[in-house]
Amino acid sequence: MKTIRNLSRRSFIKSTAIAAAAPFILPSRIQSAEVKPNDRITLGFIGMGTQNRGLLSGFLTYPQNQVLAVCDVDTTRRENAKKMVEDYYAAKNANGSYKGCATYHDFRELIGRKDIDAVVIATPDHWHAFISIAAANAKKDIYCEKPLCQSIHESQSMVKAVRKNNVVFQTGSMQRSSREFRTACELVRNGIIGRIRTVDVSVGGPAVPCNLPTEPVEPGLDWDLWLGPAPKRGYHPELSPRGVHKHFPNWRNYREYGGGGVTDWGAHHFDIAQWGLGMDESGPNEIIPPPDWHKAQSGVRLLYADGVEVIHKDGNGIWFHGTDGKIHVNRGKFEFWKGAEQKASDAHECEAISKEFLADAKVYLYRSGDHKADWLECIRSRKRPICDVEVGAHTVNVCQLVNLAYYHGQRMKWDPKNRNFVGGTGKSEWLDAPHRDPWNVA
Repeated sequence: MKTIRNLSRRSFIKSTAIAAAAPFILPSRIQSAEVKPNDRITLGFIGMGTQNRGLLSGFLTYPQNQVLAVCDVDTTRRENAKKMVEDYYAAKNANGSYKGCATYHDFRELIGRKDIDAVVIATPDHWHAFISIAAANAKKDIYCEKPLCQSIHESQSMVKAVRKNNVVFQTGSMQRSSREFRTACELVRNGIIGRIRTVDVSVGGPAVPCNLPTEPVEPGLDWDLWLGPAPKRGYHPELSPRGVHKHFPNWRNYREYGGGGVTDWGAHHFDIAQWGLGMDESGPNEIIPPPDWHKAQSGVRLLYADGVEVIHKDGNGIWFHGTDGKIHVNRGKFEFWKGAEQKASDAHECEAISKEFLADAKVYLYRSGDHKADWLECIRSRKRPICDVEVGAHTVNVCQLVNLAYYHGQRMKWDPKNRNFVGGTGKSEWLDAPHRDPWNVA
């Protein structure tokens, strides 16, 4: 029998389409609320760089799942991830040994395994849509790192695939599972600081075209598969450092593979802005570039239908400015002013602030204290998690619109419901990223 790696693109699409047409039946291992040794959620991990090693370390500690396989185009990272899994389970076994984590260099092989219930994806951004759609068509539940994908078109294709196949999808915008961000958004949504006038979202700047020189490729890396849908170019270690590196590589700074700080941290902070404004199912109506758009690192303004203006600024964090106060929130940081009086200056004060100002709240937001556990619980309940694929899609659309303003310098009018440019602004080709054959998103 052919392995999935050796299947042609046409036959792979055909095989996943057949799987998608089959009736969706919950595996027995995720029907029971009680977790038994043979009733665990089985996981596969795709893309074993710094981020997914961190996710793997976390998921290994949950008794309700079992890691069966890891995948990476780099041999060293792949084997290191296998060792992480087997060492962890060996330490739990009475005999001190464990062998049972498979390795793959092509994600299609891992996704093709019928005994894997769900996948955790933390590849470079330009791969997110392709792997997620393939996983959804194979009936796998999905945890995919932020930003959701590389284009507005890709985001809609991902939503369609997830909904068609009724799989549970968690976007890795994990700030929604942190107390300080939820408290900030609940204060905003309940009008505690009055009508919101502006929101400052402070993250890095846009991506730039990749102009790195070509360097020799060392053995053990499938460079062509690392590129995948991205334009063909020579290898450079800044894009895919060899071995088990501990930093976050700079591929995210180049348009072909990421969206710079705008989509990297923006997928966190613009996400919180959307949550606080109650715009999880919508977005801005107008996008305005700064006068020096061709060299600017900040300054894009987003106008929403209710008059709120979201401004991309330098730095890191989110500021909500209302008629009756303001809130500054970041990881581990929470500052709250009611009028001119500061009511809180530390994230540890969130509980006291909630008791004082949100005791009779009309709006309570989804509460998750653990982004990974929330996804696992939703796999069993079949409910949508805190950062469902559509939430991730609307957030990444905001990020992409910000970048498009920097890339093209055009004032754009936007229909967030139909996800199209209106009023004679923008161009339809801006809605998608170029894809190298045979990798295309329908």
